[in-house]
Amino acid sequence: MELFEQLKNKIIGKNKTIVFPEGEDVRIQGAAVRLATDKLVKPILLGNAQKISEVAQANNFDLSSLEIIDPATYDEKELAKLNASLVERRKGKTDADTATKWLQNVNYFGTMLVYTGKADGMVSGAVHPTGDTVRPALQIIKTAPGSSRISGAFIMQKGDQRYVFSDAAINIDIDAETMAEIAVQSANTAKVFDIDPKVAMLSFSTKGSAKSPLVDKVAKATKLAKDLAPELADSIDGELQFDAAIVESVAVSKAPDSKVAGQANTFIFPSLEAGNIGYKIAQRLGGFEAIGPILQGLAKPVSDLSRGANEEDVYKVAIITAAQALQ
Repeated sequence: MELFEQLKNKIIGKNKTIVFPEGEDVRIQGAAVRLATDKLVKPILLGNAQKISEVAQANNFDLSSLEIIDPATYDEKELAKLNASLVERRKGKTDADTATKWLQNVNYFGTMLVYTGKADGMVSGAVHPTGDTVRPALQIIKTAPGSSRISGAFIMQKGDQRYVFSDAAINIDIDAETMAEIAVQSANTAKVFDIDPKVAMLSFSTKGSAKSPLVDKVAKATKLAKDLAPELADSIDGELQFDAAIVESVAVSKAPDSKVAGQANTFIFPSLEAGNIGYKIAQRLGGFEAIGPILQGLAKPVSDLSRGANEEDVYKVAIITAAQALQ
């Protein structure tokens, strides 16, 4: 079954609420209307109520089934609750006046709706740069238990082939500890997409075929990942070259005792440049569809759109975010 049909079947009827801080954008509105019509999620649009209405009228969108919140006219008592929750969450780092200013920003407002449970996830970034989406999430929602950082994965799909590439979006300086966390996060992401994770810790070496501190890093990361998630110990292996990870005949020669080599579907790159270059090669030369980046490691799901995203991208990312909220 096609990926998004699988995800739709997962989330339909689950009534997950997704907040869209960029509710004045035509792409957001178009996707939100479709999501509500298909009964996949319950959208909340944030923004200036008049501007939202004007965009909807100009594009013949019926927003009557959507919840629309204008932070500038939000109920004073509810706003005070959000303010108090934000101050408490920041534990002395943000006073009430600063919190008031933050809540005038739709991304902070939306993040607080997720943090307080009014929404199950957030999708932003069609208008705002990545930092404006990620920063409030890190300051308020923060990382999930067992994670000290977030990372960015891509689902690579072509026909019946489906893989996870990570990290290809967030962490520039990846040490062994970071790589290990990314591996565990990515295994969990794989499960969201009905992939039974077989995690390859990638290198230019397979099982000591080359000697370098870079190889040692990946070998150490493999051990740390298994320590972090003992239940995945048989599903993570490294260090592996890409061909040994994915080609059975090469695996027999290079890593005959590995339970991952030759059948890997979740690939952890040793640096951001390798991950970013790798997924784009697969996309542009291999003809794979690259879905993402999917933010991993947050306590609650927040997704970052590209500013070049179209309505279909928004629709699909919202489906992914709702599926993450089920985990």
